[in-house]
Amino acid sequence: MDYNTKRSQLIIPEYGRNIQKMVEYALTIEDRDKRTAYANLIVTAMCGVNPEAKNIVDYKHKLWDHLYIISNYKLDVDSPYPMPDREKRLAPPEPLNYKDNNIKYGTYGSLIEKMIEEVIKMEDGEEKQAIIALIAQQLKKFYLQYNRDSVDDDLILKHFEELSKGLLKLNEDFKLNTTKNILSKNNKKKTNNNNKHQQNNNINKKYSNNSPNRQSK
Repeated sequence: MDYNTKRSQLIIPEYGRNIQKMVEYALTIEDRDKRTAYANLIVTAMCGVNPEAKNIVDYKHKLWDHLYIISNYKLDVDSPYPMPDREKRLAPPEPLNYKDNNIKYGTYGSLIEKMIEEVIKMEDGEEKQAIIALIAQQLKKFYLQYNRDSVDDDLILKHFEELSKGLLKLNEDFKLNTTKNILSKNNKKKTNNNNKHQQNNNINKKYSNNSPNRQSK
């Protein structure tokens, strides 16, 4: 009973204490780019912990809003959305000393390793297990960014075990997303971005051709 009374109050209870601890850790990352990348990983974890969020219109915007709220509006990152009701005072992040040259696998980066370290400290439960699965899936996505042809799932699982020092266990029925599915989503995303870029170019050309200055010539 005494232990529970000493714990900090959950700002948004549906995400649980583990997510709140991850946000608190994000505030200690000194480098802005690394802090931003870690914030993106937290948003992915938030979606896994609270899948009902996908039923909300513009759910990713909501997740980022909740991330800022959990951080007490102190999180300073490059977000795809503006901070909601941003307060005037911003608390500077505490410096964190660690060496990037100790990264075990450059393909995955230091943030994944730091995230794994934080997850190891979490209490066992559904939240922790959901984040563990997300990290494993993320390893395969990162690997495919550098090795486009194929990847052995056993290799990814071996890397996951090494990075977690065997302290994080996946469920027995866990399956990595197929390479075809991951690459298909990546290609679809690139196609959509290219289409949007082309549409913007067409709009700009149309505006340029119909501008009064051009017509007067």
